Amino acid sequence: MFDTTLASPRSRIYQDAMLNTVPSADAPLRIGTRGSPLALAQAYETRARLMAACDLPEAAFEICVIKVTGDQIQDKPLKEIGGKGLFTREIEEDLLAGKIDVAVHSMKDMPTVQPEGLILETYLPREDVRDAFVTLGEHTLESLPLGTVVGTSSLRRRAQLLHKRPDLEIVEFRGNVQTRLKKLADGVAVGTFLAMAGLNRLNTRDLPRVAVDPDAMLPAVAQGAIGIECRDDDALVQSMLAAIHDGPTGLRITAERAFLKTLDGSCETPIAGLAVLDGNQIHLRGEILRPDGSESLSDAVSAPAEQGAALGIALGRRLLERAPAGFFDWRHTT
Repeated sequence: MFDTTLASPRSRIYQDAMLNTVPSADAPLRIGTRGSPLALAQAYETRARLMAACDLPEAAFEICVIKVTGDQIQDKPLKEIGGKGLFTREIEEDLLAGKIDVAVHSMKDMPTVQPEGLILETYLPREDVRDAFVTLGEHTLESLPLGTVVGTSSLRRRAQLLHKRPDLEIVEFRGNVQTRLKKLADGVAVGTFLAMAGLNRLNTRDLPRVAVDPDAMLPAVAQGAIGIECRDDDALVQSMLAAIHDGPTGLRITAERAFLKTLDGSCETPIAGLAVLDGNQIHLRGEILRPDGSESLSDAVSAPAEQGAALGIALGRRLLERAPAGFFDWRHTT
């Protein structure tokens, strides 16, 4: 259960907004989300935090499930059907059209540029950033026999795995947590990777998994973070969201996404990044890999926390300067 002891009172939330627009059972604030169990868990957490911060009942909010292309097409790699926008496009279209009032996203799925008219400035406290190796057997990642089949839909994880274990056979493994677990049970692969954050949010504490240290496998940019998007002309919603924004998470995500944007990152490029706060300093590590795992470049930089965006840009440029021509080219894959 998350901490609501710092929730702001309703009077503070609405000091710059018209009181007659406050969400109610008759006119609820509509929260848009994908329909997977994990996406719904994130939407419920957002609702609960808003209820506490704004002193509003559950009836003042409506969870709106929106079907997105990325969830409907499960038999093709993301790079073949459009990349990151597949998990956000339809939700953002409904937000712009006024069909919903806020959109809840897993930040690792978010493109680095928002559509005109939308802003993304609210982040909930970040969960565990690590990857989890999940298998129904007794193996660890290190103990997998030569040639073992491992499933993943992430180009980052694929490249990192092949960089460390080029002997492994990597197969496409898309779908939500439940779908992927069923594939393991059906013998499609011996193991797979999921985000620890998602497993924690789904309370899957009894699922056999081993957390992978970021030093062994640097996570995806913004992994473990939930972002909440709204219209840039909706003052009331912006004031409500400000009450649940987690500042430290915002600083870290700003640095990581600036790094990703500098690299023009998408679901088609194997990129990893993680920012850590240490007092008033922010430390950012980044990694880029050839898609086939044959080469990895990494670096780390530090700066005052408020300079996170500039730090991310600087790190991205340093790695780009070191990367040879065609570094991200899929022609290098096996």
